[in-house]
This record gives sequence, C-alpha cells and structure tokens, in this order.
Amino acid sequence: WEPHFKMPKHNNVIPNGHFHKHWDRNVRTWFDQPAGKKRRRNTRIAKAKAIAPRPVAGPLRPAVRAQTIRYNTKLRAGRGFTLQELKAAGVNRKYAQSVGVAV
Repeated sequence: WEPHFKMPKHNNVIPNGHFHKHWDRNVRTWFDQPAGKKRRRNTRIAKAKAIAPRPVAGPLRPAVRAQTIRYNTKLRAGRGFTLQELKAAGVNRKYAQSVGVAV
C-alpha cells in the first residue's frame, strides 16, 4: 500500500482547518464603488462651480528653477508671483488673489 500524499514530519498539528466557518467576516464587497465614483465627480463639479473663476487645482504659481546644482535642471512650482511681475502684467495684487493667482 502506497499513500498518495506525504505525512508531515515532526510533531506538528495535522492541518484540517474548517475554513468555511464564518467566511463572510473576511470578505469586503465594493458594490458601492460606482456610487462613490459618481458622488466624487459631483462634488468636484460643485466645487468648481462654487469657486468659479479660480482654478480648481489651487492657485496659479510661477514656474521656477530649484536652487542647488542637483535640482536646478528641474522646473517646479514657485510660491507666487512678485509684485513687480504683477505690475508688469498690469494686474492688481488684490484682483490677482481674488481670481486664483498666488502672490
């Protein structure tokens, strides 16, 4: 007689777990996923309407180069435009802030 499986070595517990008991505790369903997607989209649209002339992704910022040799090849978003830059563009400081331009 030849067994078709090998018995485990050493003095271990023979694995015979009953994994079908209370399986529903370990299952996560995502039936609300499409509704959540719709809710997020509607919220984004409502926010865009509420802050109408301003950009949704935050205020407009100037493109600047980083200071050190390691990073000065990259362009990144700066803190805001200077008053001289706004004056050259013919834009008032208060107006610029009201329409979503970082100063």
